[in-house]
Amino acid sequence: MPDVSDYVRTLAGAEARTGSASWPDAAALWARVVELNPVVGRHWVRLAEARYELGDFDGALAAYDAAQGVGVWLYRDEIEAIFPAEIAYRMATCHIRLGDHESAVRELRRALRLGLRDLGRPKGDEHWESLLGDKAVQEMLGIIDTAGLTRDEGWRADLAFLAREIKRRAYAPFREVSEPEFDAAVARLAEDVPGLSDFQILAGMMRLLRPLGDGHAFVLPAQDGKDAQLALPVKFYRFTEGLFVTAASEACRQLVGAQVLSVDGHPVDEVLAAVEPLISRDNDQQVTWIGPEMLRWTPLIHALGLISDAGQATLSVRFGDKTTGTVAVESVADHYASLTAPRPAGWISLPDTAGAPVPLYLRNSDAPYWFEYLADGDVVYFQFNGVGDQPLETIAAFCERLFTFIDNHQVSKLVIDLRWNGGGNTYLVQPLLHRLIGCTKINQRGCLYVIIGRGTFSAAQNTATAIERETNAIFVGEPTGSRPNFIGETIPFTLPYSKALANVADLYWQTSWPMDYRPWIAPELYAPPSFEAYSQNRDPAMEAILSCREHLPGF
Repeated sequence: MPDVSDYVRTLAGAEARTGSASWPDAAALWARVVELNPVVGRHWVRLAEARYELGDFDGALAAYDAAQGVGVWLYRDEIEAIFPAEIAYRMATCHIRLGDHESAVRELRRALRLGLRDLGRPKGDEHWESLLGDKAVQEMLGIIDTAGLTRDEGWRADLAFLAREIKRRAYAPFREVSEPEFDAAVARLAEDVPGLSDFQILAGMMRLLRPLGDGHAFVLPAQDGKDAQLALPVKFYRFTEGLFVTAASEACRQLVGAQVLSVDGHPVDEVLAAVEPLISRDNDQQVTWIGPEMLRWTPLIHALGLISDAGQATLSVRFGDKTTGTVAVESVADHYASLTAPRPAGWISLPDTAGAPVPLYLRNSDAPYWFEYLADGDVVYFQFNGVGDQPLETIAAFCERLFTFIDNHQVSKLVIDLRWNGGGNTYLVQPLLHRLIGCTKINQRGCLYVIIGRGTFSAAQNTATAIERETNAIFVGEPTGSRPNFIGETIPFTLPYSKALANVADLYWQTSWPMDYRPWIAPELYAPPSFEAYSQNRDPAMEAILSCREHLPGF
């Protein structure tokens, strides 16, 4: 049996030498660490890194090969997984440094098979320069000389590259359609390219992504294109009563609060149905969330044949006084990729005109996390809008402050509002989950509530799922915008000719149990957003929570 004290001291020394880039000592110490404990993959990776820095590329290859055998989960400042493809890529780079180009190409091909994410990485590595002219390497990395291509050839090259990357990257590319069906759809789109506008081709690419069951998948035009950011300066939202304008620029102030009846003569439900096939989603709540956003994007709506001018749309609306009218709205160069926040900065928002105090859930929706104590009901309201650390206070530090407040005050209910939370870094929510589990004062039936909705997505879905699994929370609102178990990750890549930005997720997040096939987390207290309540600055979800006073079975 290894000497435990020797192992712990050696490991600490090895980490310290790596941290100070003292590579000779680090290599020696990591060699001793793996001798004492050869089954931890990250130790082998550390040894390989130290040897690489010393120029011992054969030694680094041997260490990386050992790491592959035991698997790697490497911890740094935050949790970072070293994927198998990353190990293969590093081994390819070792072969290049040894002058063995044949082995380097072989390992690069293996890295691609394993799902290498960053195809542009070798282009920025001086050690790969000698291989970037190799045709096999160019094909693998998607290096295409677009200067001599016609417009049709360029789009077909993009389409071929996108199709390859869907097959290579997607977690389950053929879950809804077979590979021959997918190939046939790609071939039809390639054949149609000459007769399609650029945005019609993009729409065709979006349709290819739809069957992936991946709510993170997308294709967006090159961001420097003249039409890329053209959008109507209004925000649409779908309530139980229909589609309404909830915010607008000053020029479109008259539309705030109006119900949208048609777009260029097409009934609004027809327009929403036309964009539905272009929306990648985890569930239909995501269509309810994203569909109204896509109506703003006039170049795309024009490509679908729904409006006659890519730069404007004519809206038929019913105003707040019940009169109807038709308003022509011109698109503007809008830096918002999508207006997921309910009160866009610089715009006129309906809650600001309602004549009643702005409710909690709309008050600080642009802040990533904050809380307020409602002394009248002994309630702490915590709005969690984004899973990302802020410079002045990390999520972990904020959670420490939140639960210290709960411990030191009369608190009978904690409300966690996730309805605007579109995600971020799932690993950062662990401190919140740990504090919730350990807080016996709050982790009781009837004391912990979570507000969810169509915008609860990605890392926020993982947060909701973990809270559901590990606590006694009661969920309120409307169903979440993702599944308890879902495919998702944002690792975008650029198409070589059009420079369109695409994303296909390669991870499966099984945060719930493996037999959980629900399309969403459903609220036990169903309180969907209604325009009547929104226009009066009321919050049906909080009203439902605060009305829970009777201690009936289950509540």
